[in-house]
Amino acid sequence: MNSRARRLTIPLTGVLMIAGVIGATTGANAGTAPKDVVSSQASETANQATSFWSPERMRKATDATGDLDLSVKGGKASNAAGPDGPGGSVPPIGAEGAKSSKSKQVNLPNTVGRVFFTLPGANPADPKSWKYCSGSSVQGKYRNVVATSAHCVYDVKTNQFYDNWIFIPSYWDGNQAWDGKNPYGIYAAKWFNAHDDFVVKEDYDYDYAFVNVHSGFKVNWEKDKDGKWKPIIKTVGRLGDNVGGQGFAWNQKVKNSVFSFGYPAGLHPDGDKPYSGRTMKWCYGTTGAMPAAPKYNVQEHIGFKCAFTAGASGGPWIYKYKSSSRTGYLIGVNSIAWDTDKNDRYDKISSPYFNSDTYKVYKTAANRWTS
Repeated sequence: MNSRARRLTIPLTGVLMIAGVIGATTGANAGTAPKDVVSSQASETANQATSFWSPERMRKATDATGDLDLSVKGGKASNAAGPDGPGGSVPPIGAEGAKSSKSKQVNLPNTVGRVFFTLPGANPADPKSWKYCSGSSVQGKYRNVVATSAHCVYDVKTNQFYDNWIFIPSYWDGNQAWDGKNPYGIYAAKWFNAHDDFVVKEDYDYDYAFVNVHSGFKVNWEKDKDGKWKPIIKTVGRLGDNVGGQGFAWNQKVKNSVFSFGYPAGLHPDGDKPYSGRTMKWCYGTTGAMPAAPKYNVQEHIGFKCAFTAGASGGPWIYKYKSSSRTGYLIGVNSIAWDTDKNDRYDKISSPYFNSDTYKVYKTAANRWTS
């Protein structure tokens, strides 16, 4: 840690924001996206992206924390977050037939998992380019949508979307030589959908993205005679059919009780590392308005007490979560970690407030078909 700089807020993946206006990246047929929505096709096929992530690469993937000098010190809560139109919601899927039962424990949602990707323009064989985030399956017409943070799909250093992007719901790594699990399959990106204000202006009030994924592959890894990992792949169908999808809600109250889920693994500013990233973790709290953070163009974030560190980025905030069905309504995503009491320990997380702009990006993804 640089002792001259107190790091009070940091994007949970630690991706450094670069100032300046950049051109939006679009892919073929991206013209179908409405104004303010940037859609881009993934660079790889589903087979290429899935096969890229060997057990060794998943194990060695890291958060891009870096040595950041961030000067945001919090302050008085901003009153900018709030509805910009009528509220609305889309119900979750996957709760069909679920028994209504009470439980004292929190049943972790099958929809939440880890996101893996490589840095654009980097040598994909270089371990320094292997990165991760968190994400969640969310309801969509074609059951193919993953919600995450925009900085988990788009690299503001190179102004490009990430490469070799995959999502593994209910990811679990048992910390053996290799027993990482993909119990419901691996789902590779087909389309990235983000807001123009994040892509062009790097405005973290729009730090959310919705990724359309291909149908999944179940992957088992075996070593060949030369000791190299070899994937044995079979198709498993659509993401939403296999794990369900959280509902989606926008223009809700600023103050709500929510669960946040994710795979934190990074360090606190004081160097402590309480999480491994190998298993899913959760926080629970009541949201409220957060201070402005000019370094990230933040005016409209909401947050609550939670000690998540890097790696949790993109994990869902779920409103009205039911442990019996493991479903609720996506109302935010892990975006920025805060040290509000200035003791070099993150104590709050924040998310962009989900308003009509968020719904516009979500709706684009929710109605986009993939193979």
